[in-house]
Amino acid sequence: MAFKIKKIDHIQLAAPKGCEEAARNFFGEILGLMEVEKPEELKKRGGVWFEFGTFQLHIGVEDPFTPAKKAHPAFVVENIEELKKHLNKYEITFQEDDNLPGASRIHVNDPFGNRLEFLEWE
Repeated sequence: MAFKIKKIDHIQLAAPKGCEEAARNFFGEILGLMEVEKPEELKKRGGVWFEFGTFQLHIGVEDPFTPAKKAHPAFVVENIEELKKHLNKYEITFQEDDNLPGASRIHVNDPFGNRLEFLEWE
């Protein structure tokens, strides 16, 4: 091929109108992602962007909104047991899943009902 896909630049999750503060609380305050400023032209669409490592997570407004229940991003974490304790502290429920050999993983719903996966490879 004359082209090559190099990496993922960002992940976008949909959220309802007015989602920004809940997104900042969950993704920024609870999960510790750093908010990054959206380009001026895109600010009028609503939503909020975050950054972690060399990736970005974009929360975009969708109307009408339907949460993603099956499709999901999967985040590799270091020390998933501490993440579980942290989520419990904020009363955020998660489902443990031991169906992937070699990985400890959990599934969490964001404040809008989108499915998120967090995993740590053994």
